[in-house]
Amino acid sequence: MDLLQLGYFQAVARREHLSQAAAELRVAQPSLSRAIARLEEDLGVPLFDRVGRGLRLNRFGAAFLLRVDRALRELDDARRELVDAAGLEHGSIALAAETLLTVTGMVTEFRAAHPGVDIRLHQSDAETMAKQLRAGEIDLCIASQPLPGPHLRTRVLLREEALLGVPLGHRLAGRERVRWEELAGEPFVTTRPGYWPRDLTDRMFAAAGTRPVYVCESDEPGATGYLISAGLGVGLVPAYSLVVSDYLPGAWIRLDSPDCYRELTLVWRADAYFSVAAQRFADFAGEYFRRHGVPVAARDGSS
Repeated sequence: MDLLQLGYFQAVARREHLSQAAAELRVAQPSLSRAIARLEEDLGVPLFDRVGRGLRLNRFGAAFLLRVDRALRELDDARRELVDAAGLEHGSIALAAETLLTVTGMVTEFRAAHPGVDIRLHQSDAETMAKQLRAGEIDLCIASQPLPGPHLRTRVLLREEALLGVPLGHRLAGRERVRWEELAGEPFVTTRPGYWPRDLTDRMFAAAGTRPVYVCESDEPGATGYLISAGLGVGLVPAYSLVVSDYLPGAWIRLDSPDCYRELTLVWRADAYFSVAAQRFADFAGEYFRRHGVPVAARDGSS
């Protein structure tokens, strides 16, 4: 077996789908299928169960994948140690966030200070970020909810209340505070499950004993404020987004609940090599949010 075969196996094992893995690897599906067959022949055991036209990792494959992940991660760590030895100007960082709007300004400033560092960005929900960390696909992620999995380290970047955004002219637009019970029946703009606005909204309505009425569920948390301003409905918006976004017409109201907040955290693996570039970015992120974070307060978008 060789490293190329192991990389092919890892991609197929994660996807459990030959055509998707072939597209990810940018190789022809027949070539990928032959590589997996040769690997199984070398090992003397099948690594996948063939189910119809699909694949399912079997117990041999699952055990082998653990070792392959570890071996390829060690090799990647070795490469990154050599890059670090050559200097920060040759480093790279893979970063994931729920919305890239949160990291745009920070990445711009970091690149200006460290133009030689290569940065790759991923937009992912919490579950996907946890998988990417485990697989070694990313070095750091910026998350707004706890991520599942062992060996994770977390640094709080920002803690703020989530505000209720309503369009101008809405019946609640002049209020300083509202209770969740008052929002029964209101059309809510939110995200799909897996992102913090949806999870927090679900929890707050359940605690109030009412059910939400969702009129829009997106995969882009950063779009919520714009959809609210357009009059589509009401929804949760973090105070920080009002700073990094362009002017948004609307009213932003505090919710009468101590648990209605967003905690933005930086997360990385404690059991993986943490490169100089990643460490420098982690330190930079903490300083960036200390400089650009906002006090928790409602803001009237008409001012």
